[in-house]
Amino acid sequence: MSDSVVVWQVLLVALFLCSVTGQVSYSIPEEMSKGSMVGNIAQDLGLDLKRLRAGKARIYTEDSTQYVELNKDRGVLLIKERIDREALCGKKTPCALHFQIILENPVELYTVNVEIQDQNDNAPQVLYPVQTSSSVVAEIVPRSADIGYLVTKVVAVDVDSGQNAWLSYKLQKATDRALFEVGAQNGEIRTIRQVTDKDAVKQKLTVVVEDNGQPSRSATVNVNVALADSFPEVLSEFSDFTHDKEYNDNLTFYLVLALAVVSFLFIVSIIAILSVKCYRWRRERMFYKSNGQLPVIPYYPPLYADVGGTGTLQHVYNYEHYRTTDSRKSDMKYAVPYDQSILSLDNSEAHTLPHVRNEKLIDDCDDQFQTEIFFSEDR
Repeated sequence: MSDSVVVWQVLLVALFLCSVTGQVSYSIPEEMSKGSMVGNIAQDLGLDLKRLRAGKARIYTEDSTQYVELNKDRGVLLIKERIDREALCGKKTPCALHFQIILENPVELYTVNVEIQDQNDNAPQVLYPVQTSSSVVAEIVPRSADIGYLVTKVVAVDVDSGQNAWLSYKLQKATDRALFEVGAQNGEIRTIRQVTDKDAVKQKLTVVVEDNGQPSRSATVNVNVALADSFPEVLSEFSDFTHDKEYNDNLTFYLVLALAVVSFLFIVSIIAILSVKCYRWRRERMFYKSNGQLPVIPYYPPLYADVGGTGTLQHVYNYEHYRTTDSRKSDMKYAVPYDQSILSLDNSEAHTLPHVRNEKLIDDCDDQFQTEIFFSEDR
């Protein structure tokens, strides 16, 4: 059955019966997520789930967007699209959705009303004074102003409704708090004492606009005030104010740049220190793995020559002879190679060497020594 046929059936029922079978109302907050339950329509209307399925229950609404859908298996109403109360109703109160649930065979009509409660999901918006970053707007107050002089009025709105849209104003900070006050309900800024010559020309006030929602939301606006009797005086003062602002911006930039450079140098230093420690650790690890065995470079003294000689000895030996008047008491001293280790040496001129080569060397030296003694006695 098409939707047009259902609509005609609804109209016929409304015309001839002039009554509906049942009615139910719900109240939900705005901004509910998709799939959230609005209410149990089957239980609230006393309908059986089989009746909903057999009667092909459906929702009929005149709105272009259907925000609520019917789950016939569970008999509940669910959020189909996110509901923004401000977009749906604006400032209208109350804000509600109206639709009908229609069942067939026999035709039954049920009216459903869903009231949308406002949530404090919007912060106040300041309309005046206009905040611009390129230029400075100042309110001029003559120095002859009396107590209660109206300086300006902060204008703000809140798109929420009800108590969430109630706004209050308060002075957060000022150059001279004893000179100005802000109306809590209307946002009017007035002087609370006489302006004197000692007061600074440039006055800056910060006003906070806060709504009455839970939790509350707020907005901040800056108001520049010039205490002067002529426009050129105001122009000169606030030109310096603009230059001071540019100077502060440049100072902030250079401070951030210096901080970045210092941080970079610190990181580089840390990396260098870690690299040196890692290099030393690797050297020590290599040394321990080699068990401390490092290559030894041999050293040859000047009196040692690693060349082949003539005769039975492979090395050249230097002999020094010392003689006295009695040749029988002559002594002989000879040098031994540095690569031969001497085990013991006593005063009786007897040498003990660890190898056969050393013993042969001693025998040759003794023969030569006896020969020299023999020649000496013949003389």
